[in-house]
Parts: sequence; structure tokens; C-alpha cells
Amino acid sequence: MNSTVRTLSQKTQEFEPASTDDIRERAKAMVSVAAEHAEAVDRDARFPQEAYAVARSERLLGMQVPVEFGGQGASVADVVDVCYMLGQACASTAMIFAMHSIMVAILVRHARASAWHQGFMRQIAAEQLLVASSTTEGLGGGDLRSSSCFVDPRGSQISFSKDATVMSYGADADALLTTARRSADSAPSDQVLVALLKKDYRLDPIVGWDVMGMRGTCSTGFKVTGSGVPDQVLPVPYDQIHKHSMMPIAHLTWSAAWSGAAAGAVGRARQFVRNAARHGNGQLPPGAAHLTRAVMSLRALRAQVASSLRRFEEAGTRAEILESLDFQTALTLHKVNASEMSIETVMNALRATGLAGYREEGEFSVSRSLRDVLSSSIMINNDRILANASSAAMLVDVPPFLRD
Repeated sequence: MNSTVRTLSQKTQEFEPASTDDIRERAKAMVSVAAEHAEAVDRDARFPQEAYAVARSERLLGMQVPVEFGGQGASVADVVDVCYMLGQACASTAMIFAMHSIMVAILVRHARASAWHQGFMRQIAAEQLLVASSTTEGLGGGDLRSSSCFVDPRGSQISFSKDATVMSYGADADALLTTARRSADSAPSDQVLVALLKKDYRLDPIVGWDVMGMRGTCSTGFKVTGSGVPDQVLPVPYDQIHKHSMMPIAHLTWSAAWSGAAAGAVGRARQFVRNAARHGNGQLPPGAAHLTRAVMSLRALRAQVASSLRRFEEAGTRAEILESLDFQTALTLHKVNASEMSIETVMNALRATGLAGYREEGEFSVSRSLRDVLSSSIMINNDRILANASSAAMLVDVPPFLRD
């Protein structure tokens, strides 16, 4: 392991930048532990504490924090890599890492000049804090661009109260970023993002999490009651944060986690077909053709994630691109396509494995992979996305080579 990453510089007391290869090597330790405990995490619907103990020891939770604040300056592409690796072992662990990383990326991209948030990022890096998000509220469901709760100024303090009907790993997080209306008089879409340390808020459970898949994300609903100081509000409107970072990074990291889960299922299907051929004197099992479909689908899925990631990286921080209708539509529909392709890939792996894959137990089971990726189409529901995108699709220009 690269000693410059794990050892503090005597002069700067900050970590050196980490290379992509180094991050992947460190992530392997987390992947191994996540795989070891994946069945128990799924069965008991519990937080993957063992994997996140390793994440802290390998300093993966603060890897995106800039070097000057004690982190390693890792990129969104590095996060996508780790999510894909984790997804092959435990999709819940991968999704938690994705959601934490989205929050850290937002701080880096939108609050780097804020003194309060600089201190927060230093604390994330030094203490390896796990950061949750609270954007789902009440009956609004997956409509991230509308809030009922509001920031209430009281002297030198602010406070708020929110019914967060889905809040992943909230009970196990060390900090929280939450959306709220700017004030009591603000429109539902006039939102801000507030950063809170664990001491700043209280969680009272209101909805449980006994679900089909992604059970280890522990996405319980809570009534969130919080308070702090005005400086804890991020300095830019949430509308900008959502367009520039929240939406594109969420869809990239989520799709990496789903494609990782799909890759795990394909790996088990491949091993099943090899096993069957070995024991059948070279005769392939009836479902072998579905393995070919699964491999093709996985390759297409990974290529799409890579293409969308490249598009995001090329946009950089240029508002004119990030806020363009073409970019917003492309990254939003990327989520729909990636979720559908992930499900298709795992279904083909199931068809290739037959009853062995259908079983809940055994080395060829793809049951957990299927249950986990089925969540992909309802995490910000695909129907909601397609309905919202229908008007945009009429306005986005068609490339000349696709025209009649």
C-alpha cells in the first residue's frame, strides 16, 4: 500500500493525493469484507457495519475531500469505480457508499469557499464521517425539487422539522445533508441544503424498512428535528446543486452500483454454465444462450455508464453545459436506461442458471442480485422521470445523422 496515502505529511499534516490504482487497491479490502457479510446484511436488513469499519480504516469515506482539507482529492470517476466493485459483493454496501459520496462531492463542488463547510470537510477526512442525505419528504416521495419543511431563523440559530419518509442509513450516519425551503414564505422549489452534524439533529422513526431488496441500506423513515447556525446552510441554492451535482452524480454512482450487482450475477451464471459443461462432458446446459445475452447486456450497460461519466467529466463546472436541457435530459434518461439494463442483465443470468439461480442459497444463487436491482426502477421512479422528460424530449434537437 502506498505509504504516502496512509501517512500524514510532517510538514503539511495533510494526506497526499491518491491515485486511482491506489484507491482500487484499498477498496478491495472493503469489497472482501462486504462479500463476507452480504448474506447476513440482506437477511437481517442491517447496516453493513463490518464493511464500513474497513472503509474508515482505509480512509475511503474522506477520499474526495480536497488535499488541503486533509483528504485525497479523489474524483467522481474514482467513486464510480468503487461503487462498481462493491456492487459485485453487496449492492446495499455499494448504494450506501454512493449516497455518502454524492454528499461529499456536493460539499467539494459547492461549499469549498465556505469556512464552516471547510471545517466540516476537514472533520469528514480526519474522523472518516459517514454522511447521509434527507431529500425525500412526506407525500412528495421522490420529488427532490419540492420541500414542505423550511429553515426557521431564531435569533442566531436556525431550526427545522421534516418528515423524511425514506432516509437511508440515517441511524448509522455521523452527519446529514438535508433539503428545506429557504424560509416559511418560500415556494416549495426555493430550496437550500443544510449540513448537520449528529449532535445537531434528532431522528424519530416513523416508517420501517422491511422490503424486497437493498435491505442493508436501512432506509427507514424518520421525523428529523434539527438546529444549527446560519453558516451551516450551503452558500448556493439547491436548484444549482441539484442540476450541477446531485442529479448527475447520483445517476452515475447509482448506476455503477446496479451494474456491479449485475456483474456479480453474470459471474455466478458464467460459473454455473462452466460447471454444468464440465460435469456434462462438454454439453452446455439449456440456459447457456441466456449467459451470452447477459454478457452482452452487461457490456452495453458498462459502456453506457462510461459514456455518461465521460460526458459529465467533459462538462466540468461549466454552468452553460450542466444546466442545458440536452445535458439534463441525457443524464436523467441515463438513470432509466441503466436501471432497465441492470434488471435485464440479472434476469438473463437467472435464466442461464435456472433453479440453481432461483434458490435463495447456494453458490449460483442470483436471488439477492435480482431483488436488489429491482429497486433501481423505483429509486426516483422511472415513470416519474419519463413523464417529466416527455416535454424536454420534444425540445432537444436530434443529431443530423439521426434525422430522416
